[in-house]
Amino acid sequence: MTEQKIILPGGAGLVGQNLVARLKARGYTQLVVLDKHHANLEVLRRMHPDIVIEYADLAESGDWQRHFSHARAVVMLQAQIGGTDYAEFERNNLTSTKNVLDALRAGQVDQLVHISSSVVESVADDYYTNTKKLQEQMVLESGIACPVLRPTLMFGWFDRKHLGWLSRFMQKVPVFPVPGDGRYLRQPLYVGDFCNIIISCIESGRREGIFTISGHEKIDYIDIIREIRRVIGARTMIMKIPYSLFYFLLWLWSLFDRNPPFTTQQLQALVARDEFNLIDWPGIFGVRCTPFATAIEETFRDPIYSRIVLEF
Repeated sequence: MTEQKIILPGGAGLVGQNLVARLKARGYTQLVVLDKHHANLEVLRRMHPDIVIEYADLAESGDWQRHFSHARAVVMLQAQIGGTDYAEFERNNLTSTKNVLDALRAGQVDQLVHISSSVVESVADDYYTNTKKLQEQMVLESGIACPVLRPTLMFGWFDRKHLGWLSRFMQKVPVFPVPGDGRYLRQPLYVGDFCNIIISCIESGRREGIFTISGHEKIDYIDIIREIRRVIGARTMIMKIPYSLFYFLLWLWSLFDRNPPFTTQQLQALVARDEFNLIDWPGIFGVRCTPFATAIEETFRDPIYSRIVLEF
């Protein structure tokens, strides 16, 4: 199996970068990464010059579709996560998915693993949530049998937008602002565990089921911030500020940054107080659940991967 072709559309992002590292560690050699983020593709090329890495705009038909011919598996990872332009979410979450599904059928691919998101069960109303719901519906109605994985907030190596960004921001400022009282329940998922679940789906040939994959530890946002501060040795002071002021500052930031690392829509999602039911994914997929404290140590203290930051 390790010599069969696995295709990762959108594979230069957080999950894809981690998945490539773990697939290679298990002996997989025929990996194909298709993505349109030049800087992140270059990160992959530097670390993994032995795999196929190709620029591809999946929202456009093109030569990239040739790779799907008789592939063993496709892990559909492409997604627009942040931003303020709905057209980009529609293009990268919906149009790209239609094209990938068409390529799967034409290439007679053996297996699909679809990476959805826990936001499809969320009460949040934002561009990412709404287009991820439509994306998952498109996959389920395609007639292609596949497991659908809905991860919650993830962190780990290569994390730019979530805990990774928080850690870097914390190291630059004397005061770290927290919206409101900071008591917003989170169930952060270690991306290393999630990648092991994906690999389990591929190796077991799983072809059905919808699974919400959340971290097994429930932690308030402010406690996550405190744990990051401890691990990285930052001395910044954590300060609670009114939600309305926090919202205004993010809005102001967005006026000067077209792709801000944290948006007002994501702030609204943070305080939505979603809570996800825990399933026994370690038992279902036969993988280990890494304790949060251990995962944070691995994320921020790895001698190689903790120093690499993606642009998206």
